[in-house]
Amino acid sequence: MPLPIERPADWDTAYQNAKTPWDLGKPAPALVAWLAGKPTPGRVAVPGCGRGHDALALAEAGFEVTGIDFAPTAIATARETAASRHLQLHFEQSDFFALGPEHTGAYDYVFEHTCYCAIPPERRDDYVATAARLLKPGGKLVAVFFTHKEPGGPPFATTEAEVRERFGCLFDIAELGTTEHSVRSRRGEETFGVLVRRNGV
Repeated sequence: MPLPIERPADWDTAYQNAKTPWDLGKPAPALVAWLAGKPTPGRVAVPGCGRGHDALALAEAGFEVTGIDFAPTAIATARETAASRHLQLHFEQSDFFALGPEHTGAYDYVFEHTCYCAIPPERRDDYVATAARLLKPGGKLVAVFFTHKEPGGPPFATTEAEVRERFGCLFDIAELGTTEHSVRSRRGEETFGVLVRRNGV
């Protein structure tokens, strides 16, 4: 069901009022499954990190994490949780598309979960370009795409075919397909991917 989000400030209002159906209250199951495979830790950016569940799981797995969200309430909660769990990671209140040059080529990974589906579809090419900008050549976009079929949004629908086409200009697709690791309400509607930033782009 589309969320009543029309302006950027509406996201923070949703966090203030605890009306955040996209928030699982825990890391994405597909991320947990990927981490169980013991990927090599590195520096990772988590756009649209919200309350930080995925970012915290990555930090616990040994990654150097920067969580990014422009909702101050979400960032404040993420910072409090990190402190209570004695985890060292950085949360930045910022617009993903407006990150400064210090982020360019700074990351081994970008982890995507519920950010791509939240932005207006006309900004998806900007998302692809920004993710590629943040990654080192050969860096990986590890993603859980919400491939539902509901009209409207957010969350806005996408398909595996669209992901392949849109990201294919800057990324090689190492893995992409429906994941078996989803909460019950999203089973069959999440696509897990590992996309590798091409050298020289």
